[in-house]
Amino acid sequence: MDLKIGDSFSTTREITDDVIRKFANVSGDFNPIHLDEEFAAKTRFGKRIAHGMLSGAFISAVLGNEFREISTIYLSQTMKFTAPVFLGDTVTTTATITNVRDDKPIITVETVCTNQNGETTLKGEAVVMVLPQT
Repeated sequence: MDLKIGDSFSTTREITDDVIRKFANVSGDFNPIHLDEEFAAKTRFGKRIAHGMLSGAFISAVLGNEFREISTIYLSQTMKFTAPVFLGDTVTTTATITNVRDDKPIITVETVCTNQNGETTLKGEAVVMVLPQT
């Protein structure tokens, strides 16, 4: 493997109404906190928030697309949601390698999402298998 501890990969996405509605359609999660302004205004957040698992999907995209043409398969993922993601936020998802196994093509990756203000919205850890390059 050409990956080493400290290698970092990231992407940035804007959270739009269209992104949230498409995610709701794909996931089947139509919770009104994500889709209904009137409902969301009465919650502790005061406005609509993005699905937490949308950030999880952003992590999957980084691991699946950004590792220098190296294909990976998820083995596990932990996630702790530390702040809400709102419509109009710009989320940067970063995956940083923290461990590379010597005996198997398996790496551990710190996964973090931050908003445009630098506030962490999600922290976690992924373990992935690196597939052989063909």
